[in-house]
Amino acid sequence: MSEAHDEFYLRYYVGHHTDQFGHEFMEIELTPSGKLRYANYSNYNSDILIQKEVYVSPAVVEEIRRIVEESKISSVDDSSWVKPEWKARRQELEIKIGNEHLAFTHAEIGSLLDVQKSADPEGLRHFYYLAQDLKRLVLSLISLHFKVRPIP
Repeated sequence: MSEAHDEFYLRYYVGHHTDQFGHEFMEIELTPSGKLRYANYSNYNSDILIQKEVYVSPAVVEEIRRIVEESKISSVDDSSWVKPEWKARRQELEIKIGNEHLAFTHAEIGSLLDVQKSADPEGLRHFYYLAQDLKRLVLSLISLHFKVRPIP
């Protein structure tokens, strides 16, 4: 994709609007300065907005960048993907590496079966697995950083 010194930005969002619970979402953002922001909001059972923010090392930023580059997401075209309605469940992925800016939007993917049944299973598979990898990595970093009790 680009040189290692190029600016890197990433944002992943999954969410929806409902009449009963309002706007429910999860969002991950990594800025060029290394600020990793996680937000999760569900109004189910009157839950509150969970927001966590941490600065990660350049090595972590480079690892996330490597994951993105190896996913081959830059070769994907989302023009044939299902575009969600305004209030419908949706996923968004925005990536900026140097001068290259990628933005993807799709109706929320419930399972790998949704990917296989899509008009572009190969491209959507790249998106699906990258989103899964990013969520797992970020949730691990956040939970490690904010662990209340140390591991014995």
